[in-house]
Amino acid sequence: MLTSITEGFLCCLLGKAPNAVGPLDTLESRDGFTFLEVKPGRILRIRHAVPSRPQPPEFPEFPTEKDRRGAVRCRRRITLYRNGQLLIENLGANSASHAEPGGEAETPEQPGIPPGIPPGIAGKDAARPRRKRKPKKVVTVDCEKHITSCKATHGDVVLFFIHGVGGSLDIWKEQLEFFSKLGYEVVAPDLAGHGCSSAPPVAAAYTFYALAEDMRAVFKRYAKRRNILVGHSYGVSFCTFLAHEYPELVHKVIMINGGGPTALEPSLCSIFNLPPCVLHCLSPCLAWSFLKAGFARQGAKEKQLLREGNAFNVSSFVLRAMMSGQYWPEGDELYHAELAVPVLLVHGMHDKFVPVEEDQRMAEILLIAFLKVIDEGSHMVMLECPDTVNTLLHEFVLWEPD
Repeated sequence: MLTSITEGFLCCLLGKAPNAVGPLDTLESRDGFTFLEVKPGRILRIRHAVPSRPQPPEFPEFPTEKDRRGAVRCRRRITLYRNGQLLIENLGANSASHAEPGGEAETPEQPGIPPGIPPGIAGKDAARPRRKRKPKKVVTVDCEKHITSCKATHGDVVLFFIHGVGGSLDIWKEQLEFFSKLGYEVVAPDLAGHGCSSAPPVAAAYTFYALAEDMRAVFKRYAKRRNILVGHSYGVSFCTFLAHEYPELVHKVIMINGGGPTALEPSLCSIFNLPPCVLHCLSPCLAWSFLKAGFARQGAKEKQLLREGNAFNVSSFVLRAMMSGQYWPEGDELYHAELAVPVLLVHGMHDKFVPVEEDQRMAEILLIAFLKVIDEGSHMVMLECPDTVNTLLHEFVLWEPD
């Protein structure tokens, strides 16, 4: 801790941000990792594992009648009112519901009558016509989603793993090994400034839009016909962005402790608004706070994960820029309600960063969503309960509607 305070004071005197790592000098692949230059001087480390198997057969452009058993017709009307209220109507008998694909359609309440009051006893006030509210925006989703089981023998399946703020691809170690051994092709990048990726010395390099374009470049580089996105915390927002941008390529999405369907906006009253040198002085306290809030237990295994050189070695400059750059006004409830891709929500019950109510709200907004709560887990549930998480993820990857 004394070293951190000393470096912080030197940083204030010299006017430099501590631990602002420069760009990498080489793009050569080594130790099983690939380095991808998404922009000039902006290099990301990527773990890319390709199983050794025979050349996959050519897949037809359109599914046959035998393959159409996994087709789900998605018909939904979303109305956004000026007061922010969202009305979601699932249309048609074959529409997908929030809980189970193929469920019954939601029936909107009769205009002018409060929910839960029968029309016959609504009273005189209910009988009088009310002025119809003018919606701010109306969106209609009408598509047919072909949802199939993604087995390890399928050569057109790729799993993408995206971490959140302060982590790296190393947090997916158990998941990458699990799916690689099963024969899946997996891709896991380090965000800019995290892990072994380059860290540009300007704060603008860590805004949501800059990082989202990085993930778009990674996705376009490795995507195949059926792609499954797995995100944790802040990484969930990039998965949502990609699923919205590439609805025909994204097959399924898995959101781990990602929070509710709200637009991103940086907090004005946050400790991360302090100067980087002050944050560097407080880094031991921040690590201790993260250990208490991010893990259900604080044993030797959890403490080892926070030591220098492991998954959470991020400079204070990058950490501050990441937190202040979380501005994404488009990612509101309407944006999430438009998604027609199946989503698995995994939540650690002891998570102190993301309340379970936020993931419950996300499950209500999404068209096809399954919420699974792990009682023994917290925010870093993929590290705390790897076997449980791997089982849930694998079952969802293999899931196929009747």
